[in-house]
Amino acid sequence: MKRFLFVMLLALVSPALAAQTPADTSGDAEAEQLRQQIRERWNARVRQDLNLSDDQAAKLQGTEQKFTQQRVELAQRQRTVNEALRGQLQPGVAANSDSVRRLMDARDRNRTALAEIERNENREVSGYLTPVQQARYQMMREQLRRRIQEIREQRRRRSEMMGPRRAPRRPREAKPPRRRP
Repeated sequence: MKRFLFVMLLALVSPALAAQTPADTSGDAEAEQLRQQIRERWNARVRQDLNLSDDQAAKLQGTEQKFTQQRVELAQRQRTVNEALRGQLQPGVAANSDSVRRLMDARDRNRTALAEIERNENREVSGYLTPVQQARYQMMREQLRRRIQEIREQRRRRSEMMGPRRAPRRPREAKPPRRRP
């Protein structure tokens, strides 16, 4: 189960990581293939655990794709707002109150939008899942969300312990030995 959750974490975190690092065209196809495998495993697991029919499984996959894309876009906006807010609140730097207020308002709007996405998804899912299936599905997603949060927290603590990343040192060019007069 832990391995499954880790694989799902990778699928959900991959888009966020891709947005944070420069494009690496050599690994793009491999990363996409991995994301596809993870989606397939998640879909198989959900289908099995919820005992879904073919029709239910297909509809749920479509719903997940639609709302996951909305969540990814919203998460990117939220990261941008949070980064700007951190920039305003740096120690020793006078924050601009108007900017901070606008950023906090944007953060609140993003939170409201996320809640609306959840409501819309639940409404759509209730059209083809039974209440029991819907409740189990929500529990599975919540477990996954918690596990992702735990892993992110562990990674954050590890990176804090390791300190800032440094660029690899380039070897110095060999200089001829100095001669003494």
